[in-house]
Amino acid sequence: MGMRTRDGSVGDVDYGAIGSAYASFRRPDERIARVIAHALGDARTVLNVGAGTGSYETPAHAFTAVEPSLAMRARRPAELATAVDAVAEDLPFADGRFDAAMTLFSVHQWSDVEAGLREMRRVTRGPVLVLTCDPARVRDFWLYEYAPDVLDAEARRYPSLDRLTAALGDTVVQPVPIPLDCTDGFNEAYYGRPELLLDPAARQACSAWSFVDDRARQDFDTCLRRALGSGAWDEAFGQLRSRPTYDGSLVLLRSTRPVRH
Repeated sequence: MGMRTRDGSVGDVDYGAIGSAYASFRRPDERIARVIAHALGDARTVLNVGAGTGSYETPAHAFTAVEPSLAMRARRPAELATAVDAVAEDLPFADGRFDAAMTLFSVHQWSDVEAGLREMRRVTRGPVLVLTCDPARVRDFWLYEYAPDVLDAEARRYPSLDRLTAALGDTVVQPVPIPLDCTDGFNEAYYGRPELLLDPAARQACSAWSFVDDRARQDFDTCLRRALGSGAWDEAFGQLRSRPTYDGSLVLLRSTRPVRH
């Protein structure tokens, strides 16, 4: 398993340091929530691995949350179940315990992706869902022209879809359209609202920005402000301001059967 950071996170990001912006900028989006709910179907008991602050945990399902970061566990709303301090690669549950399982924006933080997905499958009778980004498409976003180091880091961190589907077995990959007014502030959520990425707190809520230094963040800010002021951004990408949804790198994987060895 991976080395834990100061707040208990496992992976390459200390969520104790960056998690303060989550409450304001990483609010669950109701349209993405509907995609997840549809994929969960009629499952009653659902395991949420890397659950964070509990985004997308709804009363329609009985959730059990697993979250290794103390900072994230502490930020879970009082009405949600207390999260179990554990990691994906070593889930403290019996075989077939849950009707379904999901991991959202988390799999890129795991120290051993295959082991974590095997564990999710072991404890789950029905579908296993993975909401993630396709690293092959991450650099297609306009942000790459202004902050290439950020998206290079993002693309390196996300496991390939081939790797995920090989570990999961029988899997359907579904692109998830991103709404123009998306409330869940990952980078592509601002595809038609570039001004919002000038807010350092908005960037802090997306972990990829923690992999570049202050100079790179300042250079991005200066460059984007100049492009917005001159009209260069709108000349190149202005059509995105009125596009209702954006088909970016966001995908939902739904596995229905385990790998057979």
